[in-house]
Amino acid sequence: MTAVSTKEPFLVGELDIRAAGPRCKMLLGDLNGDGRMEILLVQPDNRQDVRYIPHQVQCLTAYDLEGNLLWQTGNPDSGAGSHGSDYPAQIADIDGDGRLEVLCVMDGQLHILNGHDGSIRASHELPDPHAHDCIIIANLTGGTHAGDLILKDRYHRLWALDSNLELLWTFEGNPGHFPWVYDLDGDGRDEVMAGYDLLDHDGRLLWSCHDLDDHADCIWVGDVNGDGEPELVIGGSVTVMYDRHGKELWRYAGSVESQHIALGRFRTDLPGLQIAGLDRLVREDDGKGLVGKDALFLLDSEGQELWKEDRKTTGWLTIIEPLRGWTEGAPDYILAYRRGGGVFPTLYDGSMNAVVEFPSEGYAVHADLWGSGEEQVIIYTNDTASIYSSKPVKLSECGADSPLPQPKRLSSSTLYPGGEIKAEEQERNDSELSI
Repeated sequence: MTAVSTKEPFLVGELDIRAAGPRCKMLLGDLNGDGRMEILLVQPDNRQDVRYIPHQVQCLTAYDLEGNLLWQTGNPDSGAGSHGSDYPAQIADIDGDGRLEVLCVMDGQLHILNGHDGSIRASHELPDPHAHDCIIIANLTGGTHAGDLILKDRYHRLWALDSNLELLWTFEGNPGHFPWVYDLDGDGRDEVMAGYDLLDHDGRLLWSCHDLDDHADCIWVGDVNGDGEPELVIGGSVTVMYDRHGKELWRYAGSVESQHIALGRFRTDLPGLQIAGLDRLVREDDGKGLVGKDALFLLDSEGQELWKEDRKTTGWLTIIEPLRGWTEGAPDYILAYRRGGGVFPTLYDGSMNAVVEFPSEGYAVHADLWGSGEEQVIIYTNDTASIYSSKPVKLSECGADSPLPQPKRLSSSTLYPGGEIKAEEQERNDSELSI
């Protein structure tokens, strides 16, 4: 690997978030339409065992980027549960009026909140008491925007709801952690990759991956091999790629447990997209709890291993995501956090070099927070949220002239990050990289 000097990012803001309560998950979105994203901290209920019955939401707390508490719905609980499952909450414009709503499951009901002040606009009964493992925004009915919803239980069932929250269909199978929706056939309505099963917009089974073990941990969609058609890459017991008709194109079996994958243009010297992954090499109980070791890896568009990390420290809970646009003209980077073993959140390039190291431990989120064309990273703990940028800025002077649109990625927040790279996004990125 080529030696690359590691840079320290610029700390441009630090927020005291203790009023939100412990063990929150952070969501981002321009909740009040002021041209800057706000921070929404979602605290789970105090359920401690979420293996079979997932979390609901205990409290929602919104801050601006300078740390001012804007609103709070619910009451924080010092005994909140941990990140053992997703928290059922998303930020999205589900009615297409250009303003963001907050959707969450709280007190056994599905709530729609106004993003600007947290007031509850509407509440609906759940289609099942356990239909709150996560919330997925979709366009199943062919509307002008994604205003339909999919709810699921922990491992077995899905419920699809239209924009009026009327039940469209149900599905029972092995949907994995976070199904991904995408219009694969171009008919204006999303198909649903529900774990190892591809469903049409009406819930009809189109095809299945019959020989994969356990369940799907994460799902990505993109034109990986450059043939002009979207492929589906699934991480779980193995990393495997299918065409949109269900034909297996390749399978990477060099991992023990492919817990996370991420598509990106991490290597500009190679054709197509590359697939970053996180392999849980060792996971065992030492009598005091689960311990182990994980390792990053990178595959080319044909599924061939380009490199795999030889990790020397312990830690098996790493989460990875692709980060596009840290600086103008930069390739995609691999954002890895929750590494443990004294390894802080880091941006890695496509040659496994640590390009940027963030000087604080914690969970991470990333977005273009004020419409600059570049992304920033927020590292947060129970107490503080630290905003980092590739360049020094003054937050009070940052902001767009109009409300920031909500990217699909930020309306699909999950502990098991999946995603998509559309052809036009890839063409634009390749053009920027060639400059």
